[in-house]
Amino acid sequence: MSNLTIRPIIGMETHVQLATRTKMFCGCPVEFGAEPNSRVCPVCLGLPGALPVINRRAVDLAIRMGLALNCRIATFSKWDRKSYYYPDLPKNYQISQYDLPIAAEGHFELPPRDAGEPRRVRIRRAHLEEDAGKNLHEGLDHTRVDLNRAGTPLLEIVTEPDLASADEAFAFASELQRLAVWLGVSEGVMQKGQMRFEPNVNVAITFGGVEYRTPIAEIKNLNSFRAIRNAIAYEIDRQVGEWRRDHDYTLEKCGKLNLGWDDDRGVTEFQRSKEEAHDYRYFPDPDLVPVTISAEQIDAIRSEIGELPLARQERLRMQLALTDVDAATLTADRATSDLLAAAIAVGGDPKTLCKQFISFWSAQANARSTTIAGLGVSAPRLAELANLTRDGTISATAAATVAQKMLDVPAAPREIAAAAGLLQVRDEAATREWVEQAVAANPQAVRDAKENPRKRQAAAGFLRGQVMKISGGKANPKLVGELIERRLAEP
Repeated sequence: MSNLTIRPIIGMETHVQLATRTKMFCGCPVEFGAEPNSRVCPVCLGLPGALPVINRRAVDLAIRMGLALNCRIATFSKWDRKSYYYPDLPKNYQISQYDLPIAAEGHFELPPRDAGEPRRVRIRRAHLEEDAGKNLHEGLDHTRVDLNRAGTPLLEIVTEPDLASADEAFAFASELQRLAVWLGVSEGVMQKGQMRFEPNVNVAITFGGVEYRTPIAEIKNLNSFRAIRNAIAYEIDRQVGEWRRDHDYTLEKCGKLNLGWDDDRGVTEFQRSKEEAHDYRYFPDPDLVPVTISAEQIDAIRSEIGELPLARQERLRMQLALTDVDAATLTADRATSDLLAAAIAVGGDPKTLCKQFISFWSAQANARSTTIAGLGVSAPRLAELANLTRDGTISATAAATVAQKMLDVPAAPREIAAAAGLLQVRDEAATREWVEQAVAANPQAVRDAKENPRKRQAAAGFLRGQVMKISGGKANPKLVGELIERRLAEP
């Protein structure tokens, strides 16, 4: 089948748990890990006579995400009952939105790869709904049902089938999570189920001038980026293999199906055929009023959004000549990125700040399981430390030491450096003495620098390091370099 071509077709459904204190239609707290069935009430248990009340905060967060996804926000939307029976859905229906979602017809651009153009993924819709509970199977000879999660606010984001590979789906999921967290729409902790992805995968296979399309498989409830990539890659290969064995393995002949992902075995598993909309018997919920949103409300929420992470990432990359990786690191967390901007605004050297954020400030944050913003160091102090380093008042190595002390001592960075004896010495006589000590202790490095042009740069760098070590980090690196070059030029 040498003339066979394969084109993956991938759409994504993403369930985003909204960052509200309480559930979608009742006042029960949203709390991960609480004692099973301890965060429930008559409303989320679906008891007779209990009436739901809309969580306004969830609606506002949904609008915020919709605007960031360039969606049209509906000024009028309603609630529908999606009927199905499952043990973790006590009402036997889910309150959702069917034909009038709160947001629709948007798009999301992925960052370009390999200097190409940005990749646009169309957003079909984003609608509000409530989550179901959770069935517990692990380590049991029977199933238990925990309804704490029932009623938790979700925003389901549905794309058009615009993704073309497992890697592209991975990138989309990663960027969507970053956007949701950046906006404060969701905490986005996938291990807690706060973002769950369900890719819809099939393959267009062209053979002998005829295009065949394999059945659409929806892979349910993926909660890691690794699982997204691996499950889609496996499913593409599986579908192609099935078609090679039987050319009737097509969407027309076999329909749609739901699959699960076995992460341990690295395979998808059949669960059931996929329901269509008419199977759910949607009808308007009689207990809830429609949601009406004014243009003024939409504008007010739009004004809160500010610069989005991809736009800021590209701006920093262009303005500060950063690599893509470094620019992405500096925009991974909004509070940290805002702190960097504030430190630059009060006069901190931008390039030095970026280097220090990526290096020792990130290390300090990781050691404390927080973000750089979470360390609590103010923008003026960050700016002062960067400028001391830029000006050669302290060395880069000393700056890392000062940074660690800044977490415990409220004094200014210069005062901390002075108290620790880390201010660099501009005294040429003292520096010349340190250079002479380094030269005397390392005659081989001196010979390499003088006699072997290929080794000169490395040898001179080694001698600079020895001078800094002898001086205890006090020597000014620029002056050290100048004096070493003079010394090596001597006969």
